Amino acid sequence: MPELFVELFSEEIPARMQRGAAAELERAMSAAFAAITPGNIVSWFGPRRIALRADVAAAVASAASTERGPRASAPEQALTGFLRKHNARRDQLRQDGDYWVLDRSAAAVSAAELIARAMPGLLRRFAWPKSMRWGAGSGFVWVRPLRRIICLLDGAVVPFDLRDGADDGHGLASAALTEGHRFHAPGAFAVSSAADWRDKLADHRVLVDAADRKRVIAERLAGLAAEQQMAVVADAGLLDEVAGLVEWPVPHLGRIAEAHMDLPPEVMQVSMRVNQRYFALRGADGAAAPWFGFVANIQAEDNGAAIIAGNERVLRARFADARHFWDLDRASRLDQRIATLDKVTFHAKLGTQGERVRRLRTLAAAIAPLVGADPAIAARAAELAKADLVSGMVGEFPELQGVMGRYYALHDGEPAPVADAIRDHYAPRGPSEPAPTAPVSIAVALADKLDQLVGLFAIGEKPTGSGDPYALRRAALGVIRIIRENGLRLRLLDLCESAVVSIYESIRIQERRESDLAREQARRSGLSGGSTAQGVSPDQAMVPGSDLRADRVALEIVAFLQERLRVQLRSDGLRHDVLEAVVSAHWDDDLVRSMSRADAVTALLQGEDGANLLIAYRRAANILRIEARKDGPFDDPPRPALYREAAEIDLDRALTACHVAVGLLEQEAYGAAMSTMAGLRGPLDAFFEKVTVNAAEAELRGNRLRLLNQVRSIMDQIADFSRIEG
Repeated sequence: MPELFVELFSEEIPARMQRGAAAELERAMSAAFAAITPGNIVSWFGPRRIALRADVAAAVASAASTERGPRASAPEQALTGFLRKHNARRDQLRQDGDYWVLDRSAAAVSAAELIARAMPGLLRRFAWPKSMRWGAGSGFVWVRPLRRIICLLDGAVVPFDLRDGADDGHGLASAALTEGHRFHAPGAFAVSSAADWRDKLADHRVLVDAADRKRVIAERLAGLAAEQQMAVVADAGLLDEVAGLVEWPVPHLGRIAEAHMDLPPEVMQVSMRVNQRYFALRGADGAAAPWFGFVANIQAEDNGAAIIAGNERVLRARFADARHFWDLDRASRLDQRIATLDKVTFHAKLGTQGERVRRLRTLAAAIAPLVGADPAIAARAAELAKADLVSGMVGEFPELQGVMGRYYALHDGEPAPVADAIRDHYAPRGPSEPAPTAPVSIAVALADKLDQLVGLFAIGEKPTGSGDPYALRRAALGVIRIIRENGLRLRLLDLCESAVVSIYESIRIQERRESDLAREQARRSGLSGGSTAQGVSPDQAMVPGSDLRADRVALEIVAFLQERLRVQLRSDGLRHDVLEAVVSAHWDDDLVRSMSRADAVTALLQGEDGANLLIAYRRAANILRIEARKDGPFDDPPRPALYREAAEIDLDRALTACHVAVGLLEQEAYGAAMSTMAGLRGPLDAFFEKVTVNAAEAELRGNRLRLLNQVRSIMDQIADFSRIEG
């Protein structure tokens, strides 16, 4: 099959947009050229180009088709719509019986003709997150000025240009020319295929594959660091970004001035990463090393000496700024910043960060004894948890919130558990970050996340579809991980109800504040004041704009957490359906207990007895569903006097033993409970094998259906087995 190769060469593309642009090019070309079935697609992206190659058919074969239209007697509007849909004229129709028919034929089209016809529109419609105009005479836009277009089919140029009427398209037209490295190999040269393009660009100091650029950067930086007995701090995001900034990566190491080495290592790393795209290094002991790594885009004649000196000079200035914030912030105690939080809005309907801190203090103190923490220490940690938000360092580097709070708390003489909780209460922020394990940190982290969930649910800011602007799903997963990984036995409903009470108080304060402001504005404009907000008791408080009461919000949060736990189990490849079955049978806001129960049911189902018991349960449930339509339900207990077969008696005895399993579950003796349930498998199999459920005698039939209903009922007390997949 012929090879189609396209390169779009431009000024520097922002690194964050390159991968998405290559994916968009692949999507757009696959859709536009579907008729020539592109396959074996490979795309590339880099600082100044995105490119794609694909195998395509040489032509689109001729085709004929017949489209049946409306009846001949149909209204004129129906016929007009049919013609519009197929872009046809009335004189092209013929009548076949009672219907209008349109005969269509399409001549064969070469791949080159199809590509030339589609590419101008494809490029004009290309979707960039942001685009720009440049020059004069054209409305064509691109992320940065587009300079060259390569479009080759089996080595031959597919001719087209971007002119559109009076719009000259910046004079852009397809050719076989590209350009190498801006400084090492400027100027244009011709290519004949994707492989030729790749090889010649390598000769012209351009690595076109992002994976190659990342490999070179990682390997050479690691080698330079090893020469100094150091290691590069892993940072996959920074590596991706830097690989999108250079075409010919040349890594170097620079020295950090000794005067700056007493800055917190997190401050140095974030300052280097955010401001300069530098890599931090660590010594063999894990401490910050007085070196940094960076990547140049040129191979300098002096082996980079001038480049290194320049970057060291820039970094000294950056660290001087960080030093200013570090010294200035420590001049004031952390607790002196708390009052400033009353001037920082958390959410327009939930008040300020200061009000939120007061809620966190109350909630953390309530959680503390449940997780083995001192309530007074937890309250103090919660009180200081957000104070660093108004510090200079966090204002400059928001990524350091919590981290700087810990440093400032230790500087002020706060206990280590308080300082650690300030740092850890945001965790876990993602799957790779550990959950807090210290009791005080757990109490404050749970308080922070539950307050966030309850508050935003209460004002109707719930996640919808893929939209989650307040990261509530992440907060819920954080609660789940903290509870599961620390084995915490918590009644989530009670905690959510406590949080709801504080949230509604904040809502009422904010409503009164808005009412007072509206009344003052009305007074100044000479209008009469409006009514003031009326206080209501927390347990009767209404969610603004809805009819949900406070207790309903707490239930919603617990249900949301249970749903996120199921989603997490599904993504981890675990039995989320078993958890759903367990919770459906026995609602429980203790996540650890629910998971223990689900694990026990999973273990049962993994054995032969459990798997066959599930099959028998489904058979019983199907029989009962069908027969219940005739003369059900069959809720009364069976009558032993009507048993005619030994298998009926044996099943009845097994069911009596299974009642013990329910009691064992309540005692959390899950292994013993499941062993007892497994004993039901044999009698139930024997019952189906030897007993005719739908006996001719109505009395026997009804009694046997009641016995099967007892089987379903006792199993449903363990879990809703109808929800289990497989």
